[in-house]
Amino acid sequence: MSSQTHVSGRPIWLEAAAIALLLIATLKIMANATISPALPGLEASFADNPQAAYLTRFLVAAPSLSVVLIAPFAGFAADRFGRAPLLIAGVVLFAVSGSAGAYLPDLSSILASRLLLGVAVALTMTAQVALVGDLFDGERRSAFLGLQTAAINFSGFLFISLAGGLAGLSPRLPFLIYALPALLLPLLLVVLRQERRSRTAPNIAAASLPAASEKSWWLPSLGVAMLTMLTVMLFFLMPSQLPFYLEENGLDGALGTAFGLGALTLTAGCVAMAFKRISARLGLSMTFGLGFAMMATGFATLSLGASWDLILAGAAQVGAGYALVQPALFMLALHLAPESRRGRVSGMVTTAMFLGQVVSPLLLTPILQKLGFAFVYAGTASAFFLAAFFAVSANVMGKRLTRLVE
Repeated sequence: MSSQTHVSGRPIWLEAAAIALLLIATLKIMANATISPALPGLEASFADNPQAAYLTRFLVAAPSLSVVLIAPFAGFAADRFGRAPLLIAGVVLFAVSGSAGAYLPDLSSILASRLLLGVAVALTMTAQVALVGDLFDGERRSAFLGLQTAAINFSGFLFISLAGGLAGLSPRLPFLIYALPALLLPLLLVVLRQERRSRTAPNIAAASLPAASEKSWWLPSLGVAMLTMLTVMLFFLMPSQLPFYLEENGLDGALGTAFGLGALTLTAGCVAMAFKRISARLGLSMTFGLGFAMMATGFATLSLGASWDLILAGAAQVGAGYALVQPALFMLALHLAPESRRGRVSGMVTTAMFLGQVVSPLLLTPILQKLGFAFVYAGTASAFFLAAFFAVSANVMGKRLTRLVE
C-alpha cells in the first residue's frame, strides 16, 4: 500500500479531512500577507488621521502579536475541549474579524479587528497542527506535512495576486478575501467526525522515533519550540529585510523583492512536494541536516553580492532548505507530544513561529545597520551550517549507539 493512501486506497490529498486541514494551513499566510497590496490605498483613505502611516503598516504585523499571546492558551483549550471544535470556532472568528476591515469606519477599529484575527489564527493553527498528529501517522503524516508546506507557499501567490487585483478597485475589497474560509465549514464537520473516530481507534506510533512519554514531553518540546523560533527568526531576514538590501545596492526594491520571494516560494513549494520521499530515504536527522545546509548555502550566496543571479539563486536555495526544515520541525514536535498533550505542544510551536517573525526585525535590524547585510547574511549562513553539522552528527551518533546495542 502506498504511504500516501488510507485504507480506502485513495491518495491522502483526496481525503476530505486532509483537504480541509491543508486549506486551513494556508490561513497563516493569508492572515498577514493578503492586505499588503492595499496598504497605500488605506493610508490615503485615512489621510486625515495623523497616525495613518504608522497604523496602516502595523495592520500586517498585528495578528502575529495576538498569536504569540494566545496560542499557548489555545493549546490548553485544544487538549481540554477537543481540536475540531476549536478549529471550527477559529475559522468562524477568522471569517468575521478578517472581513470586518471591509466596512469598519476607522483605522483604530480595523486595527482591533486585526488583533482579533490573530486570536483566530492562534485557534486555527494550534488545533490544525494537533489534528495532523491525531489523524495521520508515520509516512502518511510526513506526506501530509510536505503537502502542507507546498500549499502554504503556493497559496501565497494566489492570495497576494487576488488582493492586488482587488486593491486596484478599492483598498477595502481585499478584506473580503478573509471571508472565504467560511466555505470550509462543511468540510470541517467531516474533520469533527473523524477526530471522534480517531479517539477510539488504536494509535500506531511512528517507528522512526521513540514513542512520546507523558512525563518527558515538556523539555524536548520546549527545545523544538526554541529551534523553531530561531530558525524562523533567521529565515525572516528574507521577507523583512530583502527590500532594504536591494535598495541599499541600487536595485529596485519592490521588483527585486517580488522576484526574490517568488523564486523562494516557488522553489519551496516544489521541494515540499517531495518531502515525504526525502525524509523517508534520509531519516529525520539527515533531512534537517540537508535543509539547514541548503539554507546556509543560500544565505552564503546572498552575502557575496547584490546581483540578480546571486539574489535569485540564494533565495531559491533558502526556500528549498526551509521547505525541508519546516515540516521536519512539525514532525519532530508531533512525535515528541503524547496524544493528550498535542494541543499544548502545537501551541508552543505556533507561538515560537510567530514569535520568531516578531523578534526578527526587532533584533536583527540594529545589527544590520551596524555591521551590514553581507556580515549578517554570512553569520546566518554560519549558524545554519552549524545546525546542519549537529543534525548530521546526531544521525551518526544514533546509528553508532544502535549498533552497540545490537
